[in-house]
Amino acid sequence: MHHARPLDASATTHWSDAAWALRDRLLTSPQFRRWAEGFAPARWVARRRAAQLFDLLAGFVYSQVLLVCVRVRLLELLAEQGPQSLQALAQQLALPLPAAERLVRAAVALRLLEARPLRRYGLGVLGAPMVGNSGLAAMVEHHEALYRDLTDPVALLRRPDGGGALADFWPYAGAVEPGALEAQDVAAYSSLMAVSQPLVAEQVLQAYPMRQHRRLLDVGGGEGVFACAAARQAPQLEVQVFDLPSVVERAHERFRRAGVAQRCSVQGGDFLSDELPGGADLVSLLRVVHDHDDERVFRLLAAVRRALPVGGRLLLAEPMAETSGAEAMGDAYFGFYLLAMGRGQARSEARLREMLQASGFAQVRRLKTRMPLQTSVLLATAGE
Repeated sequence: MHHARPLDASATTHWSDAAWALRDRLLTSPQFRRWAEGFAPARWVARRRAAQLFDLLAGFVYSQVLLVCVRVRLLELLAEQGPQSLQALAQQLALPLPAAERLVRAAVALRLLEARPLRRYGLGVLGAPMVGNSGLAAMVEHHEALYRDLTDPVALLRRPDGGGALADFWPYAGAVEPGALEAQDVAAYSSLMAVSQPLVAEQVLQAYPMRQHRRLLDVGGGEGVFACAAARQAPQLEVQVFDLPSVVERAHERFRRAGVAQRCSVQGGDFLSDELPGGADLVSLLRVVHDHDDERVFRLLAAVRRALPVGGRLLLAEPMAETSGAEAMGDAYFGFYLLAMGRGQARSEARLREMLQASGFAQVRRLKTRMPLQTSVLLATAGE
């Protein structure tokens, strides 16, 4: 990863190596593991680590249980009708009773469902937030393409530029001329971004209300979901969306339905090769930067800096590597997701700060978001 320090080939030992070697010998020793499992003060640590290791082993199965719940609308059924018996669920899901029992028991174990009185089942603490969350449900369905690529992760890693089934879903990732893509080429990924964007928009607008700004340029803004949300929050704000021509044309109807068509407009283009429109005092990049390699990101940031006046602001929002409490999300999940997509990488806050400052931005600061795992936000000011 680019945020990590390069390895020093001349440094072959470190003063701490002996201590780490001792720890590794203990953790790999069957005798030590048996002792830890039987020694009361260490037993809880041994059990917790064993459970964590098994979760890594079984994680794919867990995700498929969630996928089944989404596809058969089990969670929505319980939200609409309340707790149900196993027999009633089997009938409504069109599953044999043994299969329904297997699914329900798995969902209970994963806290998607929970047992209720009178031998009924209701929503669990992890299942309830899924109800009505079309963006999250769409992402669960979408992961089928990623899982196809991960059936042979070694082969995926050995391909020079990554890319697989998931790359076909994101046609711009491998396109020589993204601006030439037709509407049918971008429909699937554009719809996925639109349905999942409200999750991000809410976090960004809570972190940074836009009533102080006059004009927002949303670069890579897709079908205008964030533009609509920003325009509704700030009645004085004019918003322009810049994205591929075949993508932004899908935004007009959304603006009309939201009642903001008088203040929202679009311009088609390729932000990696075309100049961005000027006149905005705020630019937003939501879930854009991590889709591209460093060279393209520097080109994009330079274009944003040229489009902004001195003192203008840039909002950069996306999941970031090394986020406290969500480290696996950045380097494990997004690391392999973007590899399968064929372009991009998750970057840490420190690395993004470096890139912003090198591109002419100053006073970079991180804004607090309610769900950093989902969205982190950096606010940068255009320098002299």
